[in-house]
Amino acid sequence: MSKLYFRYAAMNAGKSTALLQVAHNYEERGMRVRLFTAALDDRTGTGVIGSRLGLQRSADTFGSHTEFRRAHLEASSALACVLIDEAQFLTPEQVRQLHRMAHCEHIPVICYGLRSDFRGEAFPGAAMLLTLADDVEEMKSICACARKATMNLRFDAQGRCVTEGAQVEIGGNERYRAVCPACFYADDVDADALRAPGLFG
Repeated sequence: MSKLYFRYAAMNAGKSTALLQVAHNYEERGMRVRLFTAALDDRTGTGVIGSRLGLQRSADTFGSHTEFRRAHLEASSALACVLIDEAQFLTPEQVRQLHRMAHCEHIPVICYGLRSDFRGEAFPGAAMLLTLADDVEEMKSICACARKATMNLRFDAQGRCVTEGAQVEIGGNERYRAVCPACFYADDVDADALRAPGLFG
């Protein structure tokens, strides 16, 4: 039985890398896959899924008006799997379409994305995936303090923690850090300890 899968994690956990590996595994066995990524995410180019290891490949893009059932029926045949990166940007209705595809079209759908934003609030797409996905798995990421990172912090250009602002800020990926809950709630969070080498100058 085909399922809807949700693989979630904090930032920098290797979600895109894992997706590209799954695509390779299918294709190596002669099976067709279809990849999607959010149209608004153009960090590595529009319609490109890129990992921090340097791997990348082209993908179809989805926006808030993309109809996944129609996209599958019109452009795909003998499809073995649908893989979706940046799945937190799906709408709740799109998640329902993908759930229907898995169970009525018998095509596995594997979604990779964030569960929550820099404020600790759920993305609508992620919330629906947690509700409908038949198989949910957390991918592991590590905080600078060596605990498991499950949250995301946003910093401004001066390294100060930001707690307000738009939920989505594309192109500012270097301003985010995956952290554990203890560091997320710390009043004196140390940006220097949490940032990657070279971040903020």
